[in-house]
Amino acid sequence: MKFFHKLAPLAIPAYYVVLLPLVGCSFHEESNQSSIRHHSFQKLSPQMISDVTVHGVLLWASLGFLMPIGILIIRMSSREEAGSMRVKVFFYLHAILQMFSVLLVTAGAIMSIKKFDNAFNNSHQRLGLALYGAIWVQALVGFFRPKRERKERSLWYFVHWMLGTVISLGGIINIYTGLNAYIKKTSRSATLWTILFTAEVSFIAFLYLLQDKWEYMQKQGVTLGNLPITVLSNQEIPERPIQKVLFPQPCGKLNALGNLFD
Repeated sequence: MKFFHKLAPLAIPAYYVVLLPLVGCSFHEESNQSSIRHHSFQKLSPQMISDVTVHGVLLWASLGFLMPIGILIIRMSSREEAGSMRVKVFFYLHAILQMFSVLLVTAGAIMSIKKFDNAFNNSHQRLGLALYGAIWVQALVGFFRPKRERKERSLWYFVHWMLGTVISLGGIINIYTGLNAYIKKTSRSATLWTILFTAEVSFIAFLYLLQDKWEYMQKQGVTLGNLPITVLSNQEIPERPIQKVLFPQPCGKLNALGNLFD
């Protein structure tokens, strides 16, 4: 026992001498692996950079251009006469643009699944996944459009309008998050693309708001002096009822008894 008591003070230094090099080696190895992973994350291959660029262009063309333009076109048909040729043209343009938008979104989704490492641990991938599903639901809703005479037409219109608005706003937000992810992955600047896309979104929003106020703005220039004056003939002048005019007649002073019998 005395021998072990004499060795006890030497046990702790020996512990550090033996284990510290192992801990230092393991820490150095982990730091090297993390730096390698970080370096490989930042240094993408030219093919991967090209795939990321094509993916971004597909999603911009779909959610950032075709879908908003289709919404503007279908809103233009609301001021036309129901059943006219212009209404039909606007409707078919809206349908064609939205179909192309769905096809481009599908191509971008397939490309992201096959080419990229989708861990869905960031807002861009999660919002993109939700948009993929919502766009196909919107396409099916638009395909099964009830006739105007049916009662469920109003509910269908509300669902179609609300879902389309949410998809458009979500798509614009996801394009901005995609530009941010592009900057992080490629270490390249996307300032020019951000400015151009912001200008495009601002212009589309301006046109969207202008459609509601256009007729009202046109009416502001109309004054009463410019209104046409119509001349009515004798037959069109309505006859006024003849009113009997009563003239005051002189009367004598009435006493209380006369007032009673009157």
